Amino acid sequence: MLIAGREVNVTNPDKMFFSKDGITKGDLVQYYIDVAGPALNHVSRRPMQMKRHPNGVDGDFFYQKRIPNPHPDWLETIHIQYPSGNEVDFPVVADPAGLAWIANLGCIEMHTWHSRVPEYWKPDYMLIDLDPSEGNPWEHVREIAMVVKQVLDELALPSYPKTSGVTGMHILTPIVPELPFPEVRRLAKAIANLVADRVPKIATTTWVVKDRTGVFVDYGQNAFDRTIASAYSIRPMPDARASAPLRWNEVPDVDPGKFTLLTMRDRLAHVGDLTADIWARPASLLPLFKALKLKDPVLDDRVLVKPSRMRNFTEEEQRAFREQARASGWNRGKSRWPPKPPAPKE
Repeated sequence: MLIAGREVNVTNPDKMFFSKDGITKGDLVQYYIDVAGPALNHVSRRPMQMKRHPNGVDGDFFYQKRIPNPHPDWLETIHIQYPSGNEVDFPVVADPAGLAWIANLGCIEMHTWHSRVPEYWKPDYMLIDLDPSEGNPWEHVREIAMVVKQVLDELALPSYPKTSGVTGMHILTPIVPELPFPEVRRLAKAIANLVADRVPKIATTTWVVKDRTGVFVDYGQNAFDRTIASAYSIRPMPDARASAPLRWNEVPDVDPGKFTLLTMRDRLAHVGDLTADIWARPASLLPLFKALKLKDPVLDDRVLVKPSRMRNFTEEEQRAFREQARASGWNRGKSRWPPKPPAPKE
């Protein structure tokens, strides 16, 4: 298949991938090509984790961080080294051919980071994820979502809701990429607590699953290398359900089952991309730490480094780390950690 001058080999396009409506792997690939513009608005320049369903939704699946080899020369990658020492080359999709190539691997959904290269250590959106457990009705998710909007409005923060495509709802706030992940998470936790305090009978921020009563207002996804299914992603559900951006006036009555691989193209034709302007007016979270009576945020990039490792760095090495962290490793195979100095000779 030739997509914008790039060859993508779609293997087994007639394989059934969804148990309802006879949707095949080829249908999945074609969907991502058809919605590439709106989908890439969310996916482009983000490291991606691959969740592969080689035999469709009814088969086994597995997660894969490392990009498989061989892969097309035109596919962007980013090399990241973790504090543990593990190194991973992630795919970074930038065009419709990349979406098609990822879908051909059996990736039903596009799982992307909350940050983009080159500043992949700083998120460009804050996420509130409404995650119901068993016994929590969808009506509660919708009610809590409106409370999230109320709190974000009071803080003068923009908000964009979307169905998760499974049982929950995501509310995204585009932000200036100026804070490291732990600080965005700390602010998101404070906001989640405000939400739960307003509807304590149906919402909770309790982290331990067995102790929860109500829909979990999840702030923990605001962490380095965490991923969500991005907007317009198809989810591994029998009906090929999609993660659909919403207008806020749709939220109180929304039925997530209406948004599927078969219906999303018509919805886009009817309402357009409701998140087309999401990155145009990012908000700064810096003033909110004082407003919410939180400690001042730590702006140093070193918050990503385990403290024990940073203590072993000299001042010169710490400066080298900061300089290297600010440089992109995108497609150049560079680690974001400075090399450990050799041991002194005895």
